[in-house]
Amino acid sequence: MIWIFYLFLGITILTVVFGFILSGPGYDGPKSEHFDGKRFVNPNGLQAQNLIGVMKYGLFRKPEKWVKNYETDVRSESIPPVQESQVQISFVNHSTFLIQVAGLNILTDPVWSKRCSPFQWVGPERMRPPGISMDQLPPIDLVLLSHNHYDHLDVNTVKEVKQRFNPQFIVPLGVGAYFNKLGIDDVEEIDWHQKINKSNIVIKGVPGSHFTSRGLFDRDKTLWCGYLLEIDGYKIYFAGDTGYGDNFKAMGEQEGVIDLALIPIGAYKPEWFMSPIHISPDQAVQVHNDVNAKQSIAMHFGTFPLADDGMDTPAKDLLIALDKYGVNKEKFIIPDEGKSYVFDMVAE
Repeated sequence: MIWIFYLFLGITILTVVFGFILSGPGYDGPKSEHFDGKRFVNPNGLQAQNLIGVMKYGLFRKPEKWVKNYETDVRSESIPPVQESQVQISFVNHSTFLIQVAGLNILTDPVWSKRCSPFQWVGPERMRPPGISMDQLPPIDLVLLSHNHYDHLDVNTVKEVKQRFNPQFIVPLGVGAYFNKLGIDDVEEIDWHQKINKSNIVIKGVPGSHFTSRGLFDRDKTLWCGYLLEIDGYKIYFAGDTGYGDNFKAMGEQEGVIDLALIPIGAYKPEWFMSPIHISPDQAVQVHNDVNAKQSIAMHFGTFPLADDGMDTPAKDLLIALDKYGVNKEKFIIPDEGKSYVFDMVAE
């Protein structure tokens, strides 16, 4: 039986080695309310599950059904230009949107790879193709990155976007050093509540409840955030990845009306495990109400099997939640991949 011991030892050593190699650099800056000098913390005090929770989740998982290529619609026509008085949101997949506003073309959390993983031969696999090919994109001016997880910061995609368009990247605190390792220097870091001016857009980092890591030794050493874009009083909110907390009501009280919100609805089951870091469809509607959103669009669903909810479950549960809270279904769109949605920019 000694071979079992050596096998276990070998696997452990390989895990530690790869965990070290994959770990990214951390933030090196002053302490704050959400940074203790070594790690960042959530505004609601919640933490992602520890190793025991992860093991429990792995042993008792009840994953719902996913089918490869259950939807294969890919946009065939080019993306039309947008008028100055409008904003156009095109859904690529997962949390990847093309936002066209105020003369700028902005990508959020771009992922075009087959897997959201450090390796393209193992890890969560894409269950449907991107709704928009990279060849169909207009010249990209800005890329907003919410955090460093593999389904939001995809190295292959980031490098290709850099090569094709040479945009500026805006990333949370600490992520800039990782981009520098990739050979990307046109990157600017942002903190919660910090504002950056780009053209006539004010970009603000806003809090969320999540965690970060790319390996075993960089847990919470870089920040995670959402983004609030303001153009002449018109406000667009990209939530990134987040659990539910009082920060949404605080944001609603501080910002007033949010004209357009992009809110995650997937990867929430089982809720005892996922709730500190991902909101459910029910909570997504609460976020919609908390931030006083006039219009919301769902994201983070139906592309990668990251939790136990199936490919159709988030959308079905969102419709139930909208009915529960009395929100018109047209006010919280479940977008089709590859489709563009145009909204008139009429600020409150």
